[in-house]
Amino acid sequence: MTSLKVEFPGSLGHLLAARLDKPNTLPRAWAVFAHCFTCSKDSKAASYISRALVEAGFGVLRFDFTGLGGSGGDFANTHFSSNVGDLVAAADWLRSEHGSPALLIGHSLGGAAVLAAAHRIADACAVVTLGAPFEPAHVTRHFGEGWLSSSPTERPV
Repeated sequence: MTSLKVEFPGSLGHLLAARLDKPNTLPRAWAVFAHCFTCSKDSKAASYISRALVEAGFGVLRFDFTGLGGSGGDFANTHFSSNVGDLVAAADWLRSEHGSPALLIGHSLGGAAVLAAAHRIADACAVVTLGAPFEPAHVTRHFGEGWLSSSPTERPV
């Protein structure tokens, strides 16, 4: 297994920190992994799932959303739409640098993000969610409904 640190621009223009995990042979397919709310690409779930997929022959791009982990930007200035945009940016980077993302995987709110992004990533053949709400509004009571706004300036104070 090879694991490379990479960066690419996210939906808000900040560099997103990512890790590209790949088998020692040509991957059978490429996947993008979206972590849970306020987690990172290096969470146990992301690391373990990525490692298992690599052992099964897949290449996996896991990344930190804007303002989280090693990514640039301020998390306070993000919203669900920017997370979806970050996911699309990750898929675009993977496609241009290594191959089409056939599989989208999301954990928790990352799962809701992959569901929302799937129609914008036409080459994805499958979507997997782990402990994910169908839509982000289901979990707003935990962090306030303003986070779902399409713009951070629309958030209630």
